[in-house]
Amino acid sequence: MVDMSRVNRIWNHPLYQTHLHQLLEAEEEREFCRHTVEHFLDVARLTYIFVLEAGLSISREVIYAAALLHDIGRRMQYDQGIPHEKASAGIAKEILPECGFSGEETGMILEAILSHRKKETGVNLNALMYRADKMSRLCFCCPSRSRCDWPEEKKNMTIQY
Repeated sequence: MVDMSRVNRIWNHPLYQTHLHQLLEAEEEREFCRHTVEHFLDVARLTYIFVLEAGLSISREVIYAAALLHDIGRRMQYDQGIPHEKASAGIAKEILPECGFSGEETGMILEAILSHRKKETGVNLNALMYRADKMSRLCFCCPSRSRCDWPEEKKNMTIQY
């Protein structure tokens, strides 16, 4: 069994839980694509699959840490106008060392968080997490799809994983 203790430390970290509860509260009435724990775990699991398929050597804990933290700063975007990838990276930078992630791992995770909104080419954590973030959305069965402002070419309209 793979040790996921550091990921569970993130989950149980008081700062993480504070931001998570604030985010869930802020999006309680949101019609489109809420940023829930289910979304974070979908992104983690899809990214992990993509990493395995690509034959990359990136630890499961690094992948899950990046996914759990990639949208955690959204409430700061809503309240303060800070782009959520920057807010999320700031929160992650505080949490990760306290949860046992090395400087190298923290750098990799922060880079993935900061770039998860930018489409990248290549096969690396940043590009694969971007793909997982988009593919985690179930546009093909969303009751609000016709009112969504995402361009049609960005919508996930098929089951692939």
